[in-house]
Amino acid sequence: MEPLAYSMRPKNFDEIVGQSHLIGKNGAIRRLVKNNKLPSIILYGKPGIGKTTIANVIVSELGLPS
Repeated sequence: MEPLAYSMRPKNFDEIVGQSHLIGKNGAIRRLVKNNKLPSIILYGKPGIGKTTIANVIVSELGLPS
């Protein structure tokens, strides 16, 4: 059984709160994913701010295996 936090994690960009400059409707990462032109990126920051969640959503949006 997986931890509750894993099942509650956002599954798409619309479910993520914050970081609108990156993943909002006109955010840089969201536009790159939509156009399938995502270069290699580094998500940097303190623990718990959503780096892994954003990475998982990118993988999901691109239809790649996780």
